[in-house]
Amino acid sequence: MEARSLTGRHELFDAARVELTTRPGVLFHGPLGIGKSMLVAALTESLTAHAPSAGTVLHCSPAEEDARLPFVGLIDLFAKVPESRLETLAPEARAALRAALLRGTEPTDDRGRLAVRLAFLEVLRTLAAAGPVLLVLDGLQWLDESSAEVLAFAVRRLDGLDVRVVAAERVADGEQPERLRCCPPGTTELPVPSLTDDEVARLVRAGTGAELPPDVLRAIQDTASGNPLYALELGRAVALRGTAPRTFGPVLSVPRRLRTLLLDRARTLPETARRTLLVTSAAARPDLTVLRAAGLADPAADLAEAERLGVTATDADGTIRFRHPLLRAAVYADASEHDRRHAHTLLARATNEPVEQARHLAHACPHPDEDTARTLMSAAESARRDGALGAACELAGLAARRTPGDRPADRDDRRLAAAEYACDAGQLDEAAEAAETVLATSDSARRRVRARLILLRNAGQALEGAHALIQEGLRDAVGDPEAEAWLHNWAAVRGLLCGELEEAAGHARRAERQAALAGDTETRIGALATYARVRSLAGEPVAADAALGEALALAGGADGGPQSWRLIRMRAILALDADRVAEATEQVAELLRFIEEFAGVEEVMATLVSLTRIQVRAGDCREALHTAARCSGPTAQAAPALYAAALAATAGGTAEKARQLAEQAVRASEADGDRLFLLRALAVLGQAGLLAGDPQGAASAVEALQRVRELGNAMCAADPPLLHWYGDLAEALVLLGETDEAGTVVREAYARVTADTPGSVLAALERAEGLREAGIGRAKEGAAGLRAAVDRLRRLPLPVELVRTLIALGAVERRSRRRSAARAVLGEALQIATRIGAVPLAARAREELSRLDAADRGGEAGAGGPELTPSEARIAELVGGGATNREVAAKLFISVKTVEGTLSRVYRKVGVRSRTALAHAMAVAVLASGAAVDSGNSGQTDVLAGRDGESAQPYTGPQCSRHTPLT
Repeated sequence: MEARSLTGRHELFDAARVELTTRPGVLFHGPLGIGKSMLVAALTESLTAHAPSAGTVLHCSPAEEDARLPFVGLIDLFAKVPESRLETLAPEARAALRAALLRGTEPTDDRGRLAVRLAFLEVLRTLAAAGPVLLVLDGLQWLDESSAEVLAFAVRRLDGLDVRVVAAERVADGEQPERLRCCPPGTTELPVPSLTDDEVARLVRAGTGAELPPDVLRAIQDTASGNPLYALELGRAVALRGTAPRTFGPVLSVPRRLRTLLLDRARTLPETARRTLLVTSAAARPDLTVLRAAGLADPAADLAEAERLGVTATDADGTIRFRHPLLRAAVYADASEHDRRHAHTLLARATNEPVEQARHLAHACPHPDEDTARTLMSAAESARRDGALGAACELAGLAARRTPGDRPADRDDRRLAAAEYACDAGQLDEAAEAAETVLATSDSARRRVRARLILLRNAGQALEGAHALIQEGLRDAVGDPEAEAWLHNWAAVRGLLCGELEEAAGHARRAERQAALAGDTETRIGALATYARVRSLAGEPVAADAALGEALALAGGADGGPQSWRLIRMRAILALDADRVAEATEQVAELLRFIEEFAGVEEVMATLVSLTRIQVRAGDCREALHTAARCSGPTAQAAPALYAAALAATAGGTAEKARQLAEQAVRASEADGDRLFLLRALAVLGQAGLLAGDPQGAASAVEALQRVRELGNAMCAADPPLLHWYGDLAEALVLLGETDEAGTVVREAYARVTADTPGSVLAALERAEGLREAGIGRAKEGAAGLRAAVDRLRRLPLPVELVRTLIALGAVERRSRRRSAARAVLGEALQIATRIGAVPLAARAREELSRLDAADRGGEAGAGGPELTPSEARIAELVGGGATNREVAAKLFISVKTVEGTLSRVYRKVGVRSRTALAHAMAVAVLASGAAVDSGNSGQTDVLAGRDGESAQPYTGPQCSRHTPLT
């Protein structure tokens, strides 16, 4: 079997194989084309490939015309059974069976029919005595009744025989098989389900060897509705003929052989019923009212005939539906072009709804006509206002195709409108195709600029390579202030995403001036917004807020419509960065409620990402997971959506899931050349490493966060999230024992602190500094710094940050033998983390509390050993095991100098002066504490590590930090 034939069926195939190890048979059932025969063939091949050579396969695959012929199924089953096998039968049974097989006179009386059944059973017994027997019955629905009776008789009497059955029966969707009696008792019934859209896409690609346009593939998926036969037939037909422009209604030309298969009985309907079926297939939402308004005399009677044949069904409210989407497409394709146009003409008269009427007019008049084109364009604009973005795109595309050839400017304007609507709907390929057509053919510089703007918008976050596109546009725009403003604004956005902040600021200012000169308020607002984002990233919140205020005033305030949406999000993020979390939540949540029903996918996704950031900071961890999950559809694999999902996972998911998603976000950002989201994705990747709470996780965190530091320096960025991430980097360095470097990072961050720096940043740096103090043996000073951070955070609405800091303080207090204080703060941390749904933080708090419990159970024996930090404990373990300083450095991804400094501290704490003495002290500690027995690993020393039963590591957890890309 070809590999592609099992697309979407591997689990069902494996389940059938498993069933046949304990059951006498399996029966696949489902509708025409669903893949039953493919499964039967694949399973038969698999079973016979591993069966002994003496095994026998009896096979029959009856067709519809065979159902009327007696014993034809039995004849097929015995086709490969040699005559010698019949010689052992009793004379009467042998004669009856030979007659049934047309090797003698057909039995007609009851005694003769019984003899045939007994003969068949006896042959099965004889064959089974020589080896396993496999009965393959593919198409039980067409098995003639005589053969079915013989099988039903025999399979009830197979006890103890090595006979298995693999069968298939066609049944209507949701129905049960009717020929189960032809299979042995205990046969497993396996319904064959529809394929998913992704599986259909893979099947069509494999079956056609072609990459079909997305809109055509979507049409195949919708029309096939998960049926593999239908999907392959439709896909091959498209691949053979090439693709035509997408239009409304039934858009796929159903191949003749597939129409014949589906409509064999429908073609026998009276002419009036066939006409009613055609009009029904052409209507978007057919019901009896519409059909009567279209002038059909008695549609209910016509449809009753169609329903009797299983073509349609009419619901109680009069809504009409075809039994399968392909039936609708087949009825439509089976009609002549003249009849189809007439059906659309009738339907255009039957509706007053502008969009629906325009659709039918487009089909009724499939040639260039300016009146039709204007009607279509008007309907497209109406659909866009109503939020029907896909309909708007297709109507505008139809309007362009219906535009007469002597009106090229109108045609290009309509193509550009279709491209813009396609962008709104997330149909990027359609948008690019229309824009590139205009760019290649238009003699208007302004229209070519508009086409480039669509291509820029279509690029999403991937603007790094768009420099030439912008420069070419600026050459076309010379002398047109409005067009120049458009392109300078995009240059500013590109500079922002690529980390070229000063260049971005310059372009934003030029865009604002040119837009003001041209009277283009919308572009002026966009330029001011971009400038505000640049100033915010540069650590100038006052300048950013001033630019946003100016933009909002131009937009008419918060109620200024789409122009104000981006501004509201940006102002909310500025509020979030300033620790005004409630204000940020209110603004973005209200915005999302307002726009999600009719805004484009870019706007909705940008708002969801912003809301995720806010919810993580606010401690709404469960809601953050839900919000991030809503970033689905065409943007789900874009860097912003992946970043939001990773960030939410650090708060309410798992460290491993956060790491996986963050790595995907990093790759997507790098592919796009989007340094802005690369910063954010790397920061989340660092936080995921810290969540792991071990040296390996800390090492990966340092690697990611060092890149954040380098990128931030290269961009001259200084906004609050960046300083938060400096704190994370310092914490990761402390975990690795790189306390000197951690101190350098903290001092660098403090050098950027200003009077406007929010309290959360100061608390993050205090936490990092406190952990560093504890890491160099100054536990008292470290605890004091951490308590200062806790006090600061208690005054701020940032529960996630508070829990992080409480856990860090608890770990330091525990290692300082201040167990009561440790238990109090860790208990509070666990309570808050549980309440807000911060799953990883709650787990860390429980781990720290369990170490306290272990210490309490161990008494003084457990408390008398020296307290080592996690990095000190790990280095001591490796050195005690005989590793050199260089080997330790390579294994832990740290410098040899750090190993030497840490080892000196370990010597002082343990009270030894040499590596040999350290190894001896570790062995004694293991024996004294029973750690080797308890942990199951004699290379670990819980007493030396200060574990109280497990590693006591300070926790560093998650930090949260259009017509244009998300910034």
